Amino acid sequence: MSVAATFVQSLTLQGGRNTLLVIVGTALLGLAGGVAGSFALLRKRSLFADALGHATLPGVCVAFLIAEGLGSSGRSLPVLLAGATVAAVLATVLVQAMLRYTRLHEDAIIGVVLSVLFGVGVVLLSVIQTLPSGDQGGLKTFLFGQTAAMQQHDAILLGAIALATTVVAAAFFKELALVAFDELFARAIGLRTGAFDLLLLLLVVAVTVAGLQAVGLMLVIAILIIPPVAARLWTNRTKRFVPLAALIGAVSGWIGASISSLAPRQPAGAVIVLTAASFFLISLFVAPRGVLASQWRRARLSTRIAADHVMKLLLKRAMPTRELARSLGHRAGTTAALAQVLKLRGYVHRTADGWTLTERGHAAGATIARNHRLWALYLVRDAHLAPDHVDPSAEAIEHILDPVLLQDLERTLAAEPSPAATTGRG
Repeated sequence: MSVAATFVQSLTLQGGRNTLLVIVGTALLGLAGGVAGSFALLRKRSLFADALGHATLPGVCVAFLIAEGLGSSGRSLPVLLAGATVAAVLATVLVQAMLRYTRLHEDAIIGVVLSVLFGVGVVLLSVIQTLPSGDQGGLKTFLFGQTAAMQQHDAILLGAIALATTVVAAAFFKELALVAFDELFARAIGLRTGAFDLLLLLLVVAVTVAGLQAVGLMLVIAILIIPPVAARLWTNRTKRFVPLAALIGAVSGWIGASISSLAPRQPAGAVIVLTAASFFLISLFVAPRGVLASQWRRARLSTRIAADHVMKLLLKRAMPTRELARSLGHRAGTTAALAQVLKLRGYVHRTADGWTLTERGHAAGATIARNHRLWALYLVRDAHLAPDHVDPSAEAIEHILDPVLLQDLERTLAAEPSPAATTGRG
């Protein structure tokens, strides 16, 4: 069977029972990571996931040592995940206590907790390596994950944690979003912001622990951060942002696990993370809030502002291209291209004296000049700006005034004309 056929078979969940378990488990993990990571991103707690991931290592090691000491199997996934959970919760409590009782910044506290606990974990790993059970008890796989070794009970446990995380986040969606956006208002209406902060951290803990088997503690932060960051580039509406992040996380796990089935010697966790990173890179360039769209909007706004300035200048008299360029501070070629654009739109035409406004252009230029004077009047009368400071402020805003705001300003200020209105250049 060809590589493409094998990939399609895995992608359509027809690649066998073990492949199905891996794909479904990682897809659920990605979904939960997208949900929990969205609120962590909004709350500016994304770095905390990195600290929790590293903090789980000593918990896993201690759980292994205790299980081996009691004569049980230290390699049992539920035992190791229990140890990781306890360590992550203790790290959460430690960070919260240090934030409350010290004057250290959160990033410094997270850095200390991350480095110290991970250092303890590395030491414990070296101790475990010297035990008769040896070979670090297979614990080294928790650094980068071992998705292919996932068994049915492992997939069920991972799926249960992921679904529980998603359900809890959905149940408290409004409260988590409110605390993330406006903590002071949330307190004012009686929400216990501390409790919801703790709930968010516990959601991050759950996803972190669930992701140890799939992607490992070194890469689990990517499942919590990359899908929300990619989704953020597509929308600024929370009700769309969180589901979109969940979708990107789930699809990343699904496709990443399918790709990793073609290369069993490659770490599946890294492939899943690279798949999520691919979605981010695509979003970075083509999303409505991405690089290309932002540059396009900036270029359109710059062109619009320059065109407005041309029409304001031509309100006074016709001007040749070179004089327009000197007045605008542009190159002659740039000004000529701008004049041609205005000509195509029917705002200007060329005469013996140079460029001049058409009837349509004169009406548009008069509107621009009126907006400038109206905004200048508002700044002097209502914003109490000094008249000699009005022109730069008016120039900066007059091009993007909302029509509703303009109508409101006209209704408010037309009855009380002020000499300040003459401060405009238009």
